[in-house]
Amino acid sequence: MQKVSVFDMLILQDSWSTSEMREIFCEENRIQKWLDVEAALAKAQAKLGIIPKEAADEISKKAFFKFMDMDFIFNEFKKTKHPLVPTVRGLEKACEKEFGQFVHFGVTTQDIIDTGLVLQFKEGLSLIKKDLKDIAKALLKLTKEHKNTPMMGRTLSLQALPITFGHKSAIWLSELNRHFERIEELEKRLYVGLIVGAVGTKASLSNKCNELEELVDTSLGLQTPDISWQPARDRFIELGYVLGNINATFNKIAHQILIMSHNELDEVAEPFGKGQVGSSTMPHKRNPAISENAVTVSNTLKANIAILSDIERHEHERDGQVWKMEWKLLPEIFLMLSVVLANMKTVLSGLEIKKDKMLKNLNALGGFVLAERVMFALADRLGKQHAHEIVYEAAMRGIEEGLSFKEVLLKDKNVSKILDKKEIERLLDPTTYVGYAPQLVNDFLQKIKNSKILK
Repeated sequence: MQKVSVFDMLILQDSWSTSEMREIFCEENRIQKWLDVEAALAKAQAKLGIIPKEAADEISKKAFFKFMDMDFIFNEFKKTKHPLVPTVRGLEKACEKEFGQFVHFGVTTQDIIDTGLVLQFKEGLSLIKKDLKDIAKALLKLTKEHKNTPMMGRTLSLQALPITFGHKSAIWLSELNRHFERIEELEKRLYVGLIVGAVGTKASLSNKCNELEELVDTSLGLQTPDISWQPARDRFIELGYVLGNINATFNKIAHQILIMSHNELDEVAEPFGKGQVGSSTMPHKRNPAISENAVTVSNTLKANIAILSDIERHEHERDGQVWKMEWKLLPEIFLMLSVVLANMKTVLSGLEIKKDKMLKNLNALGGFVLAERVMFALADRLGKQHAHEIVYEAAMRGIEEGLSFKEVLLKDKNVSKILDKKEIERLLDPTTYVGYAPQLVNDFLQKIKNSKILK
């Protein structure tokens, strides 16, 4: 079989997904989930006296991928052009003594496929939650170790005011905690089955239809919905948006790490393994390839999010033209997010923090980034607006004349009559102007210590 997708090619697949997530969304597991639903349905129907117990026992016994004749199923697909019927016929074929006639009794294709997808999503989210926990622990370690490590804070791409690296990583950790909470809120709405028949009225499911649906759902570890959701895809859209939100956070983090890895900044470095090659032609390169891959994949994932809302646009009671889009969009989101998380777990667990370079960059602008601090020191005597004008004029003059901020302040009579040389030097020490960052980090760590993401 030809491999044409980045998720299938041996040389590319691990750059676009993880093997664990591919196992969940592979064809074998997809079909197995359909068989799981069919088996649960047969057992429930037998319990309610709708089909013979012997038939349910045989269906349950044979509802495993290993019993499926895949050549038969693929040939049936070519004939029927139907996504599920070939598998139903494959299960019928595997059953003995004509018990196969009771397979798929009273349900419709969407009942099986939707419920099967929910089971796959449940497995996929369990992996994502585990990865978020691992990354959260790595961020917690970085935050504790570097709550006092001064570095330059940047706004609108330019140097702004000093912060600490621990303050930056604490903000990342705070985001992850909210994402974890979003997943747990989502799970309450997402983990539901669907056994409602052709148009959601349960007409073909007997007068025990409600009990049947509940029995099937309970056996699969799912909740029973309040009514059919065949044309109501808000659960799946919410799932995609939650995953997209997580992806956006890691797109930002990975991109920031790329920027801070630039030689001109050189404030952090991702792990670089023995034998790893940065360039085929430049032997010196130690490229931040893992963070780069995370950005590449997360950028691509956003395209799936952009069209996700279209799956809500079902015409009438069911609509295949938009329903089938889910089979591509959502599994791909899981696959791509899995490798983004794997990449960032590797990077953040071994991220090198270059304190000396952070300190050097704090002084890169010759002290001008401390203009705010000087302004407020003068404001006590001159008022805020007047102090702002004085410091602004001094800063612009120093930048234009190529002077350091210290030099220009010492020459300015409006400043020197209030602040002496020693006081100016104290005010221009960037390591002592990180605000309350260390205390804010401590406060945050106290608030988050009992969060589920850190359990």
